[in-house]
Amino acid sequence: MGREATCMCEWNGEMARVKALIEPPELILRGEIRRRLPFSELRQLRAEGGLLRFKYGGDAVTLKLNAHTAEKWAKAILAPPPSLAKKLGITPESTVWMIGDIDDAALESAVTEARRVVRKGPGVRADVIVAPVSTAAELARAFKTTAKATSNGVPIWIVYRKGSGHDINESDVRETGLTAGIVDVKVASVSPDLTGLKFVRRKTPKRV
Repeated sequence: MGREATCMCEWNGEMARVKALIEPPELILRGEIRRRLPFSELRQLRAEGGLLRFKYGGDAVTLKLNAHTAEKWAKAILAPPPSLAKKLGITPESTVWMIGDIDDAALESAVTEARRVVRKGPGVRADVIVAPVSTAAELARAFKTTAKATSNGVPIWIVYRKGSGHDINESDVRETGLTAGIVDVKVASVSPDLTGLKFVRRKTPKRV
């Protein structure tokens, strides 16, 4: 399903061209109207032909999409949101390798859904790695410590603080990962304060 579309938006009778994006748990509008609309605050949402209609506060909003996209977006917005554990790939059968300390109730709750949580060093067998970091040194150490596991295909989530004013930001996390030979493939909001980037190691092409 396409998660973004350039379309016309009618907001209380006023027309504007926008780029609309579905980034759960929000519908984001950019362009002539710039808004972040939480799914939980959209009322009377429905697809009518190629139109996605809803109420936001006291405002009536219509996105002029095609019929297929409008139907898919309505289903995505109205569907129950996935749990944080599911977003991180943690199941009751998972072994999670934790690096660093958890200082967030939402992340702690998600991790406890795993069958086992380990904090041992390199060589541990895990299904997913979760590494909360606050500094550039912690970030680099997390990638270095888990190099063997990521080489064997284990994904790593780097969890860090949202917004500006912190020691590291999204660009720092991505660049450090690229330097370590791994690439980010997914982003997830962890809590109001934290976000996460999922990294996997690039596959080395087989020689012919």
